[in-house]
Amino acid sequence: MHGVGETAESFASQAPSTTWSPLIAFCGGCMVAIAALGMRLRSQPVMASPRPEDPLISMLAISGIQELETPPDIVGPKDDANALHRRMETMLRTGQEKICAAIEQSDGQAKFRPDAWMLKNGNGGGISRVMAGGKVWEKAGVNLSVIRGTMPQAALGAATEKAAVYLKNMGLPAGEPVPFFVASLSCVMHPRNPFCPTMHFNYRYFELDKDNWWFAGGTDITPAYLDMDDMKHFHGTYKKVCDKYDPEFYPMFKKRADEYFMIKHRGETRGLGGIFFDDLNDRDPEVLFKFAEECLNSVVTAYVPIIEKHKNDSFTEEQKRWQLIRRGRYCEFNLIYDRGTIFGLKAGGRIESILMTLPETVRWEYNHQPAPGSEEEKIMKMFKNAPSWV
Repeated sequence: MHGVGETAESFASQAPSTTWSPLIAFCGGCMVAIAALGMRLRSQPVMASPRPEDPLISMLAISGIQELETPPDIVGPKDDANALHRRMETMLRTGQEKICAAIEQSDGQAKFRPDAWMLKNGNGGGISRVMAGGKVWEKAGVNLSVIRGTMPQAALGAATEKAAVYLKNMGLPAGEPVPFFVASLSCVMHPRNPFCPTMHFNYRYFELDKDNWWFAGGTDITPAYLDMDDMKHFHGTYKKVCDKYDPEFYPMFKKRADEYFMIKHRGETRGLGGIFFDDLNDRDPEVLFKFAEECLNSVVTAYVPIIEKHKNDSFTEEQKRWQLIRRGRYCEFNLIYDRGTIFGLKAGGRIESILMTLPETVRWEYNHQPAPGSEEEKIMKMFKNAPSWV
């Protein structure tokens, strides 16, 4: 469930299709839909209450948001500071600030622009930080959302494959809305240099009640050219974190990432993987909280040294062309298979925001085949058969 959310701004009048956006964005593991909904509705007149013909709006308890001049001290519901909800928000927000600072330092030119918003009903909000026109990065976004609300029971299947189990555990009467809390931080970064890989991550906590909750997320990398040392460094960083908690974590989560990011109609992966986990609730939540925190805190360690190594590499027009072709594959995956993007489009959110996960420039060539023995063919073999890196 990967993807990236975009700048979230003022909510106002909402149509039935858009009410799915906040929930679906989180359910799909990406913030696209909720941010897109906010952007889409920014220019519409604010309504005092949802229209009566929009039952999903009242189910989700969303009546609009207000745009903020500066990010608030607390984005989500103001629980006790020691509550897991509050600590999850603090952890994600700290990660957002540290990652943005590290990326700005590496870029040396562009800065992240923050946008903050709050739900008028007090049930949450978000902070989006977006960079454009950088020296190193063409596009980059790191986006936080924290929301509490309710959803139809039928929607829970979009959040988890274990929806039937959770509903049975909760014992809710048929038709009764499902309460939920979700805190999520997502990111995508598209560098300019063909030797600098794209990176994506999403880490989140989803809770229905005190007995039905899960952690989810992961970090993955998408290079256009293969550098074995880079991949060993990236995967090794996450293996080290995983091994601290369970020696089965890395091989299991690495396999899930390879499977999820498969472009099925091409028979190749979007990139060279990473880790991906979902419905993780098989042990103490405090242990899993620390695991998610260490994964998030490892983003800079895993990624930025690779960028520093290659950001000044010279490249040819043909190498740039290959990067654009691979970006085309990135787009194919996001538009056809990525759950967050698909749900965001179906939700009727703002198209420009939903598609911000995509790079600015891409290329498709009819039946393109890398030259035999070339560096392009070398990495294509990796996309076709995901190897073990560490």
